[in-house]
Amino acid sequence: MLILKTAAETQSACARLRGEGRTLGLVPTMGALHEGHLSLVRAARAACDVVVVSIFVNPTQFGPNEDFSKYPRTFENDCALLEREGVDLIFAPAVEEMYPAGASTFVLVEGVSDRLDGASRPGHFRGVATVVSKLFHIVVPDKAFFGQKDAAQVAVLRKMVRDLNFPLQLVACPIVREADGLALSSRNRYLSEKEREQALVLHRALRAVEEKAASGERVSSRLIEVARGVFAKEPSVRVDYVAVVDPDTLEDVPDIRDSALVAVAAFVGTTRLIDNVVL
Repeated sequence: MLILKTAAETQSACARLRGEGRTLGLVPTMGALHEGHLSLVRAARAACDVVVVSIFVNPTQFGPNEDFSKYPRTFENDCALLEREGVDLIFAPAVEEMYPAGASTFVLVEGVSDRLDGASRPGHFRGVATVVSKLFHIVVPDKAFFGQKDAAQVAVLRKMVRDLNFPLQLVACPIVREADGLALSSRNRYLSEKEREQALVLHRALRAVEEKAASGERVSSRLIEVARGVFAKEPSVRVDYVAVVDPDTLEDVPDIRDSALVAVAAFVGTTRLIDNVVL
């Protein structure tokens, strides 16, 4: 397993592999890896000849009062996990490598970037789109793998790939959950034992919406009321948003006649968590 720190080294290594006729799968991460990340690695391994994983805590997607400085960094453990999974190449650049002095070019996917997490975290998706576009240019993968838990991110990146004609397939992989339903997240390690129990309300709210939809309810506003009613039973959890949206545009939809994404975000203590389900 190669561990490379510079864009030039990584570009050269990936170009050599492509020249050998091998297909490349990219899994972009910010490290602090868990089973959700490893499920993406396995999907990439099943679909591609070579698996490239990036580990980079991207400062441009964090707001001024967010957790960039304390975001968990577990590089040695991450590398051990990835080696066991048969990863071929890790790209682990420094901030200065990805954003050299004087860098002033960013990628903004207008409209969709201002919805859901983009509305709650202004500038977040500009940072995401910029760093992912850089990774696409450096690695030039055939396929790139992302988790469905970050559904808004997937929507933003799908539009970026389409609009900028990136020659790759973006693959969204299913949410991986703990046995009790909590969606896996690197931020879960911030939670105290009590907060972790409280965090289960996100999954309970989505399950209640699924059940209501299965019984025939189609009106989005009523489904949102169901979710908010579940959240109300856990008053220590502060809801950021509950939304029923188009999975591609993230625009609100009045009903779930067609495919709809039900997305929630909430603060459990000081930790912001997200979850979703597609109806």
